[in-house]
This record gives sequence, structure tokens and C-alpha cells, in this order.
Amino acid sequence: MVAIELIRVTKTWGSTVAVRDISFEADEGSFVVLLGPSGCGKSTTLRMIAGLDDVTSGRVLIGGKEMTGAPSAERRVSMVFQSYALFPHLNARENILFGLKARKVAKAEQRDRLVRVAEMVGLADLLDRKPAQLSGGQRQRVALARAIIAENPICLMDEPLSNLDAKLRHEMRVEIRALQQRLGMTTVYVTHDQTEAMSMADQVVLMRDGAIEQQGPPAALYDFPETVFAAGFIGTPPMNLLKVEEVGSALVIAGTDGPAVAEAGYGNLVMGIRPEKIAIADGPGIGGRIESCDYLGADTIVGVRVGSQSILVRAHGRHLLPAGSYVHLHWQTYEVHLFDDETGARMTGARSLPIAA
Repeated sequence: MVAIELIRVTKTWGSTVAVRDISFEADEGSFVVLLGPSGCGKSTTLRMIAGLDDVTSGRVLIGGKEMTGAPSAERRVSMVFQSYALFPHLNARENILFGLKARKVAKAEQRDRLVRVAEMVGLADLLDRKPAQLSGGQRQRVALARAIIAENPICLMDEPLSNLDAKLRHEMRVEIRALQQRLGMTTVYVTHDQTEAMSMADQVVLMRDGAIEQQGPPAALYDFPETVFAAGFIGTPPMNLLKVEEVGSALVIAGTDGPAVAEAGYGNLVMGIRPEKIAIADGPGIGGRIESCDYLGADTIVGVRVGSQSILVRAHGRHLLPAGSYVHLHWQTYEVHLFDDETGARMTGARSLPIAA
């Protein structure tokens, strides 16, 4: 069953278009991530689902019911904000129970829910502390507990981990995803961090300039990006995106004399290939010179100058190659992605050529 459905939703502020004609669905119990750079419209989209911002045009359905103009209180959604939005003068217990008290839920039920939720998020021993006495991770758990205790079927999260350090972000990602799966909540989660999207989502909605660039499971966006933007936004380091130029009946990497990397006849193309799909070899292939070696422990990110462009290679283990040394690169034909240079869209008919190992 579809829990949330947006149908051709647009939001404008005067002459500024914040969200442009977007449509997507979130199935019941799924974890959907709205991903994109700052200013792309993902938080505005979340606020329209919550009823905090009005929809200029289009429809918002929740549980199959029309909710486009309905007030927030009727939508049965909980929300977790980037700033946690905790009352500083109330302790953790009072912050968690605030919504239940406002709705005049019976005190016995409040106590039962509090015990269950506080144990679930690891706050049982911290309920008497005020926000100033809690760490960032603990404050985030209070905000999560306040959302969970409402027992709404939908939870909306607006960049909830952006104020935490890297180690704590990883821990909270695991906790949030485990909680969501245990409770079966439909969750829509906003982030600009593609690592969060890839590790948590059932479905990713990638946005750019107020519109949806691509949507699908994380693996689909990673393995089959539909546009140059999608290819470059997802991945750490991102996909290599290389200009190619026509030489005779084939295309070569701009600034080189070959070998050919793709068939000609499709106009100007951009070739994409993931850094981990490239191998450094002594034998034939694409020749280039080492620019840098960034050792990360498990991997080394090797920068290679090929023609007029740089290519990043993710090599397993430690590789400290002297700058300026000459190497050859090769890859499998099926690992290459070809995009139209003008529109940025994937070229389905173009064919890459094998690079000898």
C-alpha cells in the first residue's frame, strides 16, 4: 500500500520556483530519502508533506486520502528537525511527553509509552536531564523518542544528523534504520549526504533545482545513473566524467591520441567510469602520469593525468607511486557510462569499446 503520494507538486514563492512538478510515492513501511544539494527543494517538499508549507499546485495524498489542504494535525505525521527543537527548560521526559500532554492522552498511557520508548532509544537513565546536560547524540535521541511516542504511521526527518560528528553520525544512521524497520514506520528523510542515502534508503529521490533528477533504489542510482548530475553526485569519490572527442571513426579521451574508448556517430559525449572499476597495469591500455596518491588505509585514491583531464582510481591497499611516473589504465567495457554532452542524459544507443589489459 502507498503511504505517501505526491502528484505533480509545485511550490512557488512569488516568482521563485522552489519545487517544480514533482511526483513520487513512498510505500507503507519504506524508508525514502530525499537527496540533493542545498537549495534543491528537498526540505520544502518535506514541509509540504507535513502541511507546514502550502502546495501551490498538485496533490498530496497520505494513506490514499487527499491531504493537499489539510492542516498538519490531521495528517498523523511526526517530524524530527535538524535543530532537534527541544524545549531548553524541560527535561528529557517532559520533552518526549509534550505532544501527548497537548493531546490530553491519559497519564497511565503516557507512562507506559514513555517506559517503552525510552528503553528503545537508550534514554531510560537520562530522563531527568535537561537538553543542556545531554550530548548531541542524546539530544537527537530525545527528538526521535518524541516522534516515536506519538505512534504516528509516518515520520518525517529533516537532516537530523547534520550537527553530529562523523563517528556519531554512523552510529545514529544504524540506530535510526533499525528503529524504523522494527516499528514499521514509513519514513521520509531529507539529507545532502549521499552516504546516508546509500546506507539507509529503500528508495532515493535525487533532486536538483527543485525537480527530480532520478529516483529508485540506491543501487540503481549508483550502477545506472540516468544523467551526468546523478553520476557525479553519488559516489565517494564520484564517478570520473571525461570529455571525449572524435578521431576518425571512434572517440578518444580529450587530449589523447587513443586508444578509442567508444564508437563515434552519436555527437559529443561524456564518458563516465567509477574509480573502483579502473585498474592500474604495466601493459597496454590508456596511458597517463601519476599526479597524486591519497592513502586512506584500506584504499589509495590515485590521481592520473590522461590527456587534458584527471582520472581518479580507487586501488585496494597502499600504493605510493612517484608523481610523474607513467602508468596504464584499463577497465571492462560494461563499466563505462556514456552521456550526451549537451543534455547530460544517458545515451542508450552509444557503445563503448574494450580497453586492452
